[in-house]
Amino acid sequence: MKVWLDGSGRETAGASFFGRKLAKTNHISDVSSPENIPMFLFAIHQLCPDTLEPYAPFLSPPENRVLIKKKMAELAPAANPGAPVIPQLLAKDGELAAWMIGELRGLGYTEVNLNLGCPSGTVTAKGKGSGMLRDPVKLDAFLAAVFANAEGPISVKTRLGVEKPEEFAAILDIYNRYPICELTIHPRVMRQLYRGQADRAAFAASLPGCRMPVCYNGDVTTAAGLHTLEAQYPQLSGIMVGRGIIADPALFREARGGAPAAREELRGYLDDLYHGYSELFGSAGCAVSRMKAHWFYLIHRFAGSEKLEKQLRKAREPWEYEVVVNQIFTLPFRP
Repeated sequence: MKVWLDGSGRETAGASFFGRKLAKTNHISDVSSPENIPMFLFAIHQLCPDTLEPYAPFLSPPENRVLIKKKMAELAPAANPGAPVIPQLLAKDGELAAWMIGELRGLGYTEVNLNLGCPSGTVTAKGKGSGMLRDPVKLDAFLAAVFANAEGPISVKTRLGVEKPEEFAAILDIYNRYPICELTIHPRVMRQLYRGQADRAAFAASLPGCRMPVCYNGDVTTAAGLHTLEAQYPQLSGIMVGRGIIADPALFREARGGAPAAREELRGYLDDLYHGYSELFGSAGCAVSRMKAHWFYLIHRFAGSEKLEKQLRKAREPWEYEVVVNQIFTLPFRP
């Protein structure tokens, strides 16, 4: 079974991880921009050295079919050594998506993921992501064009629908018509964004009708939660972990029976990220904005951090960020 990290939420600063069974590989996906992948992978690797198979951030095929060399260089396998990246597409034109898949295959990629699950308003307003689920006829035409014109394994990530989970029966009927290599189901609807709880009952009800391997995604934040899902749904091909691993970078290690991240390890992890981002972007100021996204999930691990959290949000200059972080690490730590 796979376990992935999905960082599609607005505060996400890292990649999305997913892996084949906890005893096997883990994977990563949805970085807020492609150049984040090496930094986040490097930092996570220090805590979970065998949990690296990333999904790339969203990539939208250019309508003029002219690729930007810099972006493609960032996605190239050589730019992510030791991490077999799986590109992830946001698209609504099937033939254009198929063309992009061909270009990615030319770079040496095998699997490509079609993201039909992103609920962001800026994405769905363009008819992409889970916005594709509004019109089953268009969804069917999109997939028909993709599979008619692209070769190789293609996976799909989806939500249950737009307004209500009952929409998924018709959506799944469409998915079942195509040779999807894996279907990742996030059991919320588009309108929910990330509010409320993932609908595990709706997910369970959908499983018998799926003709392809299925991966679960949604509200997996602890090692116990991972094991519960594995036991409850042994037929799954994978489990996608999202914001949980940003909040607990040692989550996969804990799931394998290892120790939670110690204070010193967490400090090293965050320092690796901060210095890596600074070098990558050529600016510690840019790194500060990236690091705030990580701290959104990690600050709760320090008791009495409320005042420092406000200071951290206001920090703009690298020295301001560094002073506040030093103060945070003097607080009582919750492993």
